[in-house]
Formats: sequence, C-alpha cells, structure tokens
Amino acid sequence: MTQDVFMAVVHRATLTPHKFDLVLAWAPRQEWFTGDGAAEIVSSFRLDDPAGEVGIETFILRSGSGLFHVPVTYRSAPLDGGMLVGELEHSALGHRWIYDGAGDPVYVATTAGAIAAAGHEVEMFLPDGTAVPRAENAARVVGSGAVDANGALTVARALPADSPTGTPDLRATWAGQDTPLVLAWLR
Repeated sequence: MTQDVFMAVVHRATLTPHKFDLVLAWAPRQEWFTGDGAAEIVSSFRLDDPAGEVGIETFILRSGSGLFHVPVTYRSAPLDGGMLVGELEHSALGHRWIYDGAGDPVYVATTAGAIAAAGHEVEMFLPDGTAVPRAENAARVVGSGAVDANGALTVARALPADSPTGTPDLRATWAGQDTPLVLAWLR
C-alpha cells in the first residue's frame, strides 16, 4: 500500500537564529555524535505531519568521515519531556521550539507510518500552492512497507546503520550516496 499525496507547506521566511545553525551546534554535543571535525549538512528531507501542526525535517550531517542522522520537529508550543534543540523566530509563523525528532511523538508516528505505508519524502509548496523546487542535495527516502507495523521505532544516529534482518525500515539516498542507507526501523 502506498500513499499518493506527500506534501508540506513551507514559508518564505527569515529564521533567527537559522535552523541550520541550531542543528549544527546541537548535534556535536550529543553522546551518539562521534564526528571528528566540524559538522556540515550534506542532505535533508521532510515528512508531513498529517495534522499539519508539527514541522518534520531530517538532516544528514557529515563530520570528518562520519555521517549522522538528525531528525527534528518544529512546534508552536513547548513539548513536555522533549529534548530541546533550540528556539527560533520564524518571520511568518512566530516563535518555534525545535526538538530532537526521535523523542517527539509526532515524528515517531509519522516515520512509523511512512515505513508501514512505503511512504516517501514530501514535495514542498508555498502557501499559495506554488511548488518549491527540489534542492540539489535533497534526500530521497522510502519506507519498505509493512504488514504489521505495530513495533517500536528505532532511529539510527550514526550511518551506515544495520537494522535487524527482515524489519521494516526507512532508507535514504542523496547526491553522492547512491546506496540506500537505513535511517529508522520498526521492531
């Protein structure tokens, strides 16, 4: 089973500080980050919260020879118990709280849903319906599909990661990464 519509509305906006700066400052301070140099963003993609309330974006970072998977969520209010990446001002949407996606129930449910439904990254549109061109370094992701998708979501941080054999998963490719890498799986 696949879903036909995967889209996200994005705004032309000024972000202060910029989300890239927040992610690049936060990730190297995490215990799973084992990079050996300055972090840089090599790819990204978005998933869509079906309720339209929470922004979901994933970054692939490189630090030295290491690759890291960093999903984040953007919220209009604080998330109790969430791991805060930082806060920013969005010129169109106002104050936003940025959280580690792995601990955000909307990210977890949306990613599990994408895995189960053989879903993929979203296409982006401005509020007036104008399509946003795909970035050259944007990732392509696809869920494997799953008959039974009731398992817990595991989010890989260091890439490549090995999911247990036979588990439904979400894989990504991007410019320069032709072999799909596992980002998350259901157990």
